[in-house]
Amino acid sequence: MRHTISVTVENEFGVLSRVVGLFSGRGFNIDSLSVAETLDPSVSRMTIVTRGDDQIIEQIIKQLNKLVNVIKVVDLTEGDFIGREMILVRMNANDKTKPEILRLIEIFRGKIVDVSVNTYTIELTGDDGKIKAALDLLQPLGIKEIVRTGHVAMVRASAAQ
Repeated sequence: MRHTISVTVENEFGVLSRVVGLFSGRGFNIDSLSVAETLDPSVSRMTIVTRGDDQIIEQIIKQLNKLVNVIKVVDLTEGDFIGREMILVRMNANDKTKPEILRLIEIFRGKIVDVSVNTYTIELTGDDGKIKAALDLLQPLGIKEIVRTGHVAMVRASAAQ
């Protein structure tokens, strides 16, 4: 099962390396990793997406909590949370495909962030389902390149109170 884990850490040199080393050292895979400062510049939040049964996830959380610079670990999958990812997609754009690309971008509330004679570069943000659906529909129109951010997530406001 796929799990989204939020890890609050001290924003210090080597913390990311230790967290990633914990995963690789135990043979766990990271599907997605996103890290950035919080409102407090001395603290960062990592959003890690990984897969495993309940026993593996429990082991990962216990091991993360043992790391010195880790402040808090939460498996967001156990509650109600909001998750998003952003992708940039460079598309082949000719006279035949341009109208269809524009229609799909409007449907998925994306935007074109760069244009050349033969390409459109599209920015699209959403949950996993929206991203997958958009890519499935854009693929036949000629995707040249895709760049994705890591998954970011937080507990819903109603669940946090």
